[in-house]
Amino acid sequence: MSLEELKNQTFSSFTQENWIEKAESTLKGKTMEVLKSNTYENITLKPLYLSQDEQSVPNYPGGSDFRRGIYPLGYVTNRWRVAQQIAANSPAELKEKLINALEKGQTALSFEVTEGLLADQDTLQILLGSLPEKHPFALNAKNLQIPILKELIRLTKELDQGDKVTGYIASDPISMFVEEGVISDEFLASWTEEISLVHNKIANLRTVLVDTSIYHQGGANAVQELGIAAAAGVFYLQQLNESGLSLEDILSKMVFNFSIGSHFFMELAKLRAARILWNKITEAYGAKETVRGMIIAAETSPFTKTVHDPHVNILRAGNEAFAAVIGGVQYLHVTPFDQFTGDSQLGERIARNTQNILQAEAHLQKVVDPAGGSWYVESLTSELAEKAWDFFKKIEANGGILEVLKTGSLQNEIKAVNENRKQDIFTRKQSIIGSNVYANLDEVVIAPKVGTTDQYFNSEGAIIEITKIEKTRLSEPYENLRNMSKKLEEKLGSKPQVGMICLGELKQYKPRLDFMRGFLSAGGIKAVESGPSLSYETAEQFISDAETKHFCLCGSNEQYETIGHEILTSLHSAFPEITFYLAGLPEKDLQTQWKNEGIAQFIHIKSNCYEILSTILKEMEVAVNEVTKA
Repeated sequence: MSLEELKNQTFSSFTQENWIEKAESTLKGKTMEVLKSNTYENITLKPLYLSQDEQSVPNYPGGSDFRRGIYPLGYVTNRWRVAQQIAANSPAELKEKLINALEKGQTALSFEVTEGLLADQDTLQILLGSLPEKHPFALNAKNLQIPILKELIRLTKELDQGDKVTGYIASDPISMFVEEGVISDEFLASWTEEISLVHNKIANLRTVLVDTSIYHQGGANAVQELGIAAAAGVFYLQQLNESGLSLEDILSKMVFNFSIGSHFFMELAKLRAARILWNKITEAYGAKETVRGMIIAAETSPFTKTVHDPHVNILRAGNEAFAAVIGGVQYLHVTPFDQFTGDSQLGERIARNTQNILQAEAHLQKVVDPAGGSWYVESLTSELAEKAWDFFKKIEANGGILEVLKTGSLQNEIKAVNENRKQDIFTRKQSIIGSNVYANLDEVVIAPKVGTTDQYFNSEGAIIEITKIEKTRLSEPYENLRNMSKKLEEKLGSKPQVGMICLGELKQYKPRLDFMRGFLSAGGIKAVESGPSLSYETAEQFISDAETKHFCLCGSNEQYETIGHEILTSLHSAFPEITFYLAGLPEKDLQTQWKNEGIAQFIHIKSNCYEILSTILKEMEVAVNEVTKA
């Protein structure tokens, strides 16, 4: 073929119907509906998005509904700030760590605000050296915000640096209410007054935070997070406007913080939808386009991180950080992989370098809204924004954010979503690598750090108790199982075991044996195999020699029917104290027969893994305690 002929080659044109026909031919009689999936936001994701899914999208970022970002050239002119939170015990240590981090890619002054640091008046004095001239603050100061601001105002006045301090030192009283389980009108009134008084003392510093991370860690879906963010934002707009601040002044002081979860496209769409909602709200208030852009700080989600197999957290955080950057954030904190087992220099360095890679190697600072125009992303963004708008309107119709928190209706809705998430990890419909799937029984597990409970409000003041939202992690139930297993191992001298009675030859029982190994390892239980068992005598000897009272029959359906029933009946008669399981789910008409012959439960791909493992471990614990007492 000549070059000219090659140039004239064209691809055949195909319609969507052609694609559907071809796709369904591979689905063994099923329709395309089976390829659709539902999210926790009640959004149905399609397997393919085409031109008919195209949305009305602004041509350029930096205006219109701001879905494409708040700056016309995105990160090209306004890079996101690397805002890794530094932990330190003294002002000197904090400055040393910050300078070290700033030399290695950090671009914002971000650290854990503690009373211990603030007790030393040198903290801000040390920080107000040359650091703020080049680097903005990125602090969620919570109940310590006002003392920090007052000291900062005093120092900047002395040093004549007020205009050099940028970024945000902010707090969100509502999120603190939810975290502690109280509403303090006294604190809210005082906070509003103080924010109004200091708003023009440090002109370029943002002081009003809308932080949705507590709802995210309680299990909320993206629609709920967005609706809550909008409702909280409106509350602060009204509260501060009534205190005398102009709309423009308030908007120039606001920043929103989101936790970024593991659903890549949902999370980047969440950030784009957040800007749409905020633009719609502020436009309705009459704000000029120049102040309607939403400043977003983000953190990779603690909700998705695990104690076991912690290095997988590096991959999780990388995925979440990528989604945050594509979504268009201004500040980003990446959680260290060992956040829950003890911070380390290695964890902090890898977290910071995750952002450095996205900037310097992936060159994401050189592209403008790479997700823009994607039929999938734009469709998801629009649907998410619409659902979140409806959720926001529902909150407002019920009296606003504080009222729905007082009644507990919002907490109940979030709890319902979190229960769905739990059921999915219990049944392993949702995988957590290293926890409910691919668990490593041989890893040395470091005990998780003991969390501290912050108390923000004086219980003697005028407070209203509300239902608090607990910070949780998806993997915690399985981590609790592993802890139970570890305690049993300490008492037994070996790992808890379930015996595998392997029916037939290796090729006949291996698929279900492998499944059972993975299933049991999620609870820290070791599967001990019998080797090929073709008769009752072999299985009987295996049970007699084993140090467990829990056994599972593994084999093919053919082996179950040819030798399984006979072997099980004899074993159950000889060992009535033993609990027997069957790997796999027989046809309905056979299940009753198996149960009558002694099977306690069928273990299969749709089983409630957490429930079964929890029951086994509790039974083992009871047996060990009885032996100990005897």
